[in-house]
Amino acid sequence: MEELYQMIEDRIRKAGYTAPVDGEEIYNEICDEIEGKENGSYLFLAKRTDDTFFEYKVDIMDEEFNLSYIDIHMHEKQVIHVDFDNE
Repeated sequence: MEELYQMIEDRIRKAGYTAPVDGEEIYNEICDEIEGKENGSYLFLAKRTDDTFFEYKVDIMDEEFNLSYIDIHMHEKQVIHVDFDNE
């Protein structure tokens, strides 16, 4: 699991986000949000600071989920897109 957490963090940093980020925290937030949800595609929002929130696009399947992307919405309408489906 540590490799997965690190991959999440690395992709977010590579996309240009410079604030601290915790891959394990993101993974756990997603797991909490999808608990009990039916199969399908969902958007989840997680507020980070007063002017920053993360938007997760998650596809839920029977026994797993796919994190498609994270859009990081920051002050002054800046958005950093982190695509997990494509390199």
